[in-house]
Amino acid sequence: MTVHLRDVVAHLDATLEIDRFKDYAPNGLQVEGAPEVDTVVTGVSANQALFERALELGADLIVVHHGLIWGGGIGRVTGPTAGRLRQLLAHDVSLAAYHLPLDKHARLGNNTGLADAIGLTLAGRDEFGDVRGHALGLSGAWPQPLTRDDAIGRVTAGVLGKRAAPFVFPYGPEVVRKVGLCTGAAGDMVEDAARAGCDMYVTGELAERAAELARELQITLVAAGHYATEVFGPQRLADELRMTFPALSVHFVNVPTPV
Repeated sequence: MTVHLRDVVAHLDATLEIDRFKDYAPNGLQVEGAPEVDTVVTGVSANQALFERALELGADLIVVHHGLIWGGGIGRVTGPTAGRLRQLLAHDVSLAAYHLPLDKHARLGNNTGLADAIGLTLAGRDEFGDVRGHALGLSGAWPQPLTRDDAIGRVTAGVLGKRAAPFVFPYGPEVVRKVGLCTGAAGDMVEDAARAGCDMYVTGELAERAAELARELQITLVAAGHYATEVFGPQRLADELRMTFPALSVHFVNVPTPV
């Protein structure tokens, strides 16, 4: 039994409230394939390796966090972009992408998923920072304060697909009482985390300037990997689709990178 593509995409669009966001990329359906869907693959990034795995699984729809279209759109259909589109169109496979809405969502989002994975308590979680009109950062605490080393260990253990230890700039207090986080490439939000009273700030990847910002702000900065901190949303989207559309075969595909 198949499901209409438009019904699956409409559910994701509404659930993630994409109309609320002014994003760096278009959210929702980016490439339209067959009108009926039997198998869905979710993943972090729209790349050839993910597409190959999805095709092996017989996917009709691929749902990702990082899509193919950014900024002003696709300027030229050449090189890797042409190859990726060729893979999709040749097999009538659709692609949908959800960027900031999937970082932000209180139940399905990357930030909530990371907070859960490292064991931050549900009580007392607060939002901070501003990204295009949304408080994207999330802060919280463990049931008991941890030493800085133990806190770093919690983050390392909680992040899926990390091939190496996180980059750590240990400039904050030796006891960590409050943690701020924002997945992906959100190093500049370290200032917002410090203003929010966080002793530690966890993100994915950093710009060069972030290390000295952390030193001057006296906050511990942890970069646990862009990819590794953003598997949580795609995993939860897979669960959401299984629950909402029992007729679908849904798979999360992990294609980890060290970045």
